[in-house]
Amino acid sequence: MINTKLSEHTQQQQAEASRYAYLLDWGSRIGLLALVLSFAAYVFEVLTPHVPLAQLPSVWNLPVHAYLQHTGTPTAWGWLALAHKGDLSNLIGISLLAGCSLPPLLGLIPLYLKRRDYVYAGLCVLVVTVLVLAASGLLTGGH
Repeated sequence: MINTKLSEHTQQQQAEASRYAYLLDWGSRIGLLALVLSFAAYVFEVLTPHVPLAQLPSVWNLPVHAYLQHTGTPTAWGWLALAHKGDLSNLIGISLLAGCSLPPLLGLIPLYLKRRDYVYAGLCVLVVTVLVLAASGLLTGGH
């Protein structure tokens, strides 16, 4: 009886770990691929940069606020409007890597709900909520 429960518990943990690992693996692969492709597009000038290479030496020494103002580079999620620019396209891969834990967490919720483990399902929802709120910029504290 005890061995049966232990075996069942081990199988459940393996299913959860496998799903989480599978989704995290694919998320990190996609993020890494996006980084490599965006870097190649920048280096080989497939995508025009937002800040021309010739202008970079004159703006490198500026404080961040002055750099942003001088180059017209947006802050927060404003970079999405310029994601097609060579020097900002790498942020797509960075964002994918930063958020690649969300799909695995969301993928665990149905497993936990199926076995009526509402505490773990709730924890996954809570972690996803915190990550989404942090990424949204709503919790910046006035910055």
